[in-house]
Amino acid sequence: MEIKSNGTRIHVTQRGSGELALVFLHYYGGSSRTWDGVASELSDRYRTVATDHRGWGDSEAPADGYGIADLAADAEGVIEALGLQRYVLVGHSMGGKVAQLIASRRPSGLEGLVLVSPSPPSPMLLSDEQRATLAGAYQSRESVEFVIDHVLTARSLDAARREQVIEDSLRGAPQAKAAWPNVAMREDITAAMASIDAPTMVISGELDQVDPVATLQAQLLPRIPHAAMHVLPGTGHLSPLEAPAEVAQLIARFVAAIEGESVVLALQDMTP
Repeated sequence: MEIKSNGTRIHVTQRGSGELALVFLHYYGGSSRTWDGVASELSDRYRTVATDHRGWGDSEAPADGYGIADLAADAEGVIEALGLQRYVLVGHSMGGKVAQLIASRRPSGLEGLVLVSPSPPSPMLLSDEQRATLAGAYQSRESVEFVIDHVLTARSLDAARREQVIEDSLRGAPQAKAAWPNVAMREDITAAMASIDAPTMVISGELDQVDPVATLQAQLLPRIPHAAMHVLPGTGHLSPLEAPAEVAQLIARFVAAIEGESVVLALQDMTP
């Protein structure tokens, strides 16, 4: 389905039903399809909502507006349009940085935050050469395949998922491809992190080369002191595609714990 949000047409994929929704935000180069394997494991219990960021997948690609605040406003508009009363935000990589900013605003209805190999809130400092390499990583089939094999993954993707990554990476609008390394990656949202009060889980790939475990331990966890971290053995940056069942299982446990806590709090409120 298509939702007009923040002046931009955003493509949204929904599955399942239920009072609690899981809202998925994808990585730089991905699309809502990135979450298919994870969502299929969870949609029998929860409503799942996955968006295409502007400039990616089937969403509109305006000429500008690709900062973290813009992507956050797009997602917030989708959440409002769908009337989600209770939801957990699940953000991967770039989508993880977007999710951090949304959570820092303590929106009504946000019950939990899951950050999957998230880009940290601090600026990622690259040399001009590194930035140019990243900006050009999704320009050809060959360049995408090189990045898949040497940067993004530690576990081999099956043929269908590999082809999906290639298609999604190539399909991104030029302005969206340029904006992450040149704008959003360099943004500093660390000051907002102290405002996050939702239960938070961080999922990291043991062999992640993009946002390594050590980087998250240094740049993210100290800023969200109540966050719990889980490391997936033998996994790279694309854990939603490399290990969808394991990611889904961690999310399911996290949400179950949140819902259990909600029941306890409700019972406490009812106690005279």
